[in-house]
Amino acid sequence: MTCLCKGDLKNPKQKCATVCGYPISIFFIVVNEFCERFSYYGMRAVLVLYFKYFLRWDDDFATTIYHTFVALCYLTPILGAIVADSWLGKFKTIVYLSIVYAVGQVILAVSAIHDITDANKDGTPDNMSFHIALSMVGLILIALGTGGIKPCVAAFGGDQFQDHQEKQRSTFFSIFYLSINAGSLLSTVITPILRGQECGIHTKQKCYPLAFGVPAALMVVALIVFIVGSRMYNKTAPQGNIMVKVCKCIGFAVKNRFKHRAPQYPKRDHWMDWAEEKYDKLLIAQVKMVLKVLFLYIPLPMFWALFDQQGSRWTLQATTMDGDFGLLVIQPDQMQTVNPILILILVPIVDSVLYPLISKCKLNFTPLRRMTVGMFLAALAFVAAALVQIQIDKTLPTFPSSTVGQAKFINMLNNPLPIKAGSNGFTLNAFKANEDYLTFDKPFELQLGVRDTYHTTIQNGTRNTIYNLCIILSANFSTINLEDCFLTPCADFSFPRFLNGFASALNVTVGNQDFGLIVTNNMSDYVAVPQGDAQFKIRNNAQECVYSQKLGFGSSFTIIIPSTFAFGPNCDSSIQSVVDIRPNTIHMAWMIPQYFLITAGEVVFSVTGLEFSYSQAPSNMKSVLQAGWLLTVAVGNIIVLIVAEAATLSDQWAEYILFASLLVLVCIIFAVMAYFYTYIDPTKVEAQFAQNKPEEKKRKSLEMACKDSFKHDKEDRRSSDSSSDEEEAKQTKI
Repeated sequence: MTCLCKGDLKNPKQKCATVCGYPISIFFIVVNEFCERFSYYGMRAVLVLYFKYFLRWDDDFATTIYHTFVALCYLTPILGAIVADSWLGKFKTIVYLSIVYAVGQVILAVSAIHDITDANKDGTPDNMSFHIALSMVGLILIALGTGGIKPCVAAFGGDQFQDHQEKQRSTFFSIFYLSINAGSLLSTVITPILRGQECGIHTKQKCYPLAFGVPAALMVVALIVFIVGSRMYNKTAPQGNIMVKVCKCIGFAVKNRFKHRAPQYPKRDHWMDWAEEKYDKLLIAQVKMVLKVLFLYIPLPMFWALFDQQGSRWTLQATTMDGDFGLLVIQPDQMQTVNPILILILVPIVDSVLYPLISKCKLNFTPLRRMTVGMFLAALAFVAAALVQIQIDKTLPTFPSSTVGQAKFINMLNNPLPIKAGSNGFTLNAFKANEDYLTFDKPFELQLGVRDTYHTTIQNGTRNTIYNLCIILSANFSTINLEDCFLTPCADFSFPRFLNGFASALNVTVGNQDFGLIVTNNMSDYVAVPQGDAQFKIRNNAQECVYSQKLGFGSSFTIIIPSTFAFGPNCDSSIQSVVDIRPNTIHMAWMIPQYFLITAGEVVFSVTGLEFSYSQAPSNMKSVLQAGWLLTVAVGNIIVLIVAEAATLSDQWAEYILFASLLVLVCIIFAVMAYFYTYIDPTKVEAQFAQNKPEEKKRKSLEMACKDSFKHDKEDRRSSDSSSDEEEAKQTKI
């Protein structure tokens, strides 16, 4: 079956095939959108963890850069819409910006390869500035690409249908929206799993290159699929951007009003009426309707400021929690999948059950009231997040400031040892370490043994800048080993290390991880080991000992191999394990209530907001309000940047309460604005102007006829007067 493709100026008689009444071209567009959304949400799901654990940024800075990126993604759609409608057209805009998008994804994936600058092969990049620069370039290109094509793809899909395919067009948009949610849901499940894999040339680490590389590959696939369908598309030529026209109309009205601000000029009913000298009254009326809705948009960014923190603050919160669900182990970034899953559940329930029930109760639950309720639910979600954070804080280790240090003492002697460190005095048993870190002001004095066997002051040099010390006390006090304690927990891994007090060097492995050769009275580096039951193999030449240890989420251990250790049947009995950082004990399931509240808020706020905007927008300016809606998302992310940088709150729960309080305040303001809002029917307003147009044309034609008649009469009079004058002159001469 074939149909005539309208709108292709180069080949107006081009035939396009259809399947079940749908143009084949839309299948390329749907697949393209699925791959693009998989690429975007998959990359974004692991982004804040990449900032924290690979680039080594703190939580606040990681949050700032994350929301800067999201804000850019929602600012560039305006640029994309202008370029598509005014110059390149939708097809070329999508192709060119998709290339930029794919290049950005590839650059981001390359930036995550730690081996590029790891010259000494120790697992840590030697030039972190290079990785940061690549990451920022990649993110800027991604923001330009994903934002630029956002307003074009859906509209380009709608262009593929003819006027008699209205039903198919409506179904297409449903399928299109489904492909968006399917892509985001699958990516937020799969990408964290890819991140959890281990990869690397010299050392094995979290596989961020794979987590970013697969979305990059999907973006390349999206581009190829879209280009393959090129010959089947209906490509309409750019016809000018309505947003530019609206901005020019508003600009002229402001300029004209400013020029006529003197008292002698009569006032007009609305300031936009000052554009009547240049623009059509229908356009002015449409702009008034748009501005009326945009005014209501002013408080909305605060909702998005809270909503988009699911990918930043809430993901970081999940890193301090236990994700063991029995048969299923959830990664912190996988908690974001709760949102799309709940959307699929709540949308039909709200539309089919909740709203009809409210209607039967004869409650006037208008769209603006729904949006108010949605904002309030989002505020409650952050109150729930604050309550969870308070419980988490009780289980987290206390980290010292830059002027205050902390130390852990590890006794490698086979007898108790009295210790005095600064003002702290205690006795440490054989082959033990103090459970809690002792805090001290640098420098501090260390006294060992009852007879002052060893006395020193920890200060000067590089040690004066290290505030997390592991002090290994061995038989020879003249050479106390000072080890840096790595105290940054990682959610889905545990970090054990080994201290060798045995008489000879030992090699320790677990799975495919190698702690390396550990010489006597020395400590290995922390090694990332997946949580769960771990089997450590301790080897010395041909001898082997297996030591079992249960590793919890986010924990760190120092496993002591004492001098009394011996290979044999019960070799593991003498090995001691010391907890450096306790495992996460608050379960991730406690985050489900806050996800439920924020998703319920999204359903009654976002879906209703889009419906309200569509119903209140003039027929030719729905894209303007869509751009305004996306702009509120961008501004919301900018608000997060301001609060994250400006707020000096030491506790995360307090920041959650601050955001919740701000949204409640904004919610009250929005409720007052909504109370005074008058709903309109744009089609009726436009119809009135359409009816007035013939009368106006008739009036103008009558005016022109009168002017012409007056002109002719005047000319006749002039001709008559001229003839009379000539006759008088003749009579005078005679």
